[in-house]
Amino acid sequence: MNGGVLFALSTLILVPAAFPCPKECSCDRQAKVVDCQGQGLYDIPNELHPETLELYLQNNHIRGISSTAFREMPQLQVLNLANNSITMISPRALLELRGLRSLILANNSIRELNRRLLGSALNLTQLDLSYNNIAGLPGALADSFHHLTHLSLHYNRLTKLDRTHLEALETLEVLHLRGNPWKCDCQMIGLKLWLETFAFKGGVVDAVACTWPDAMQERDLRHVPYELFHACMTTSYSYLFANIHHLDGQRHPLHGPQPWPSPKAPTGPELGLSAGMPMQDCEAKQKPRAVSLRHAIATVVITGVVCGIVILMMLAAAIYGCTYAAVMAKYHRQLKKQQKQAGEEVEAGALGREEDKEPLENAIA
Repeated sequence: MNGGVLFALSTLILVPAAFPCPKECSCDRQAKVVDCQGQGLYDIPNELHPETLELYLQNNHIRGISSTAFREMPQLQVLNLANNSITMISPRALLELRGLRSLILANNSIRELNRRLLGSALNLTQLDLSYNNIAGLPGALADSFHHLTHLSLHYNRLTKLDRTHLEALETLEVLHLRGNPWKCDCQMIGLKLWLETFAFKGGVVDAVACTWPDAMQERDLRHVPYELFHACMTTSYSYLFANIHHLDGQRHPLHGPQPWPSPKAPTGPELGLSAGMPMQDCEAKQKPRAVSLRHAIATVVITGVVCGIVILMMLAAAIYGCTYAAVMAKYHRQLKKQQKQAGEEVEAGALGREEDKEPLENAIA
């Protein structure tokens, strides 16, 4: 019996040592979950165990995340930092979190995202950046997230979104874009086509309500008629190839899951929207890269066919021109020959008349 008591006491002593818990937090040692939400924290606790799988830090006063904040937690899978005051995140903050699946940064004061920060979290399936001040996304978004299924960008400062940022997200199922001051000009045609294809495949998307120009204000980009974008098309070929990309089938349909519950909206004033501005010309943009090998091969085949047709037409025109020139040259040679023969006959007739005239004159004499 004394041995059993000693074993129980040793277990009680060793369990806290095996999984220490910060005093401001509550911990589930079996599930390896640390809950520090709503504790008035200004920094991320230091006494976090390396085997932590889920960390909840929402509803605090954290303003920045250093490069060493999560270095000792390589197994972390869920990180919730919503409803803080975060303005700065070190590009190396997520470097060690190779197994991170869910990252929630909603309702903070983030203005921009470093491409190196997103490039570290290669296995993310859920990314929530809603209710921030983000005005643009880095190009690494398409290169880093090969498993992303949920992306939330609603209520930021996005005015446009390049289609190439989304085309490589082949596993995406849910996309939130509502509440941004979208500028529905020529550069949004690609996004319109992608959204229609995404919804057709079963993807879940809320709305892209235009705030500019006045003719499209409060209208969902997906429902704006293409006639309003015809002035943006510089040539008929650009419109043709845009529709080829739009109608090109993808690998497999998506299954639309239920969208996330939206976090608490900020209490600050709404973003100002510009209105009454005339439609401006399209700005020059980089040529989009091929989204897959199949698209690249199709482009090469189409280009080859067009070039072949052009070469055949040029060859036919050259043959026709040469044949026409040869026929005309032969015609002119025959015409000159006939004229020459006619002249010789006229000269011979005149000479004969003169010879007949001479004997007659001699006889009279």
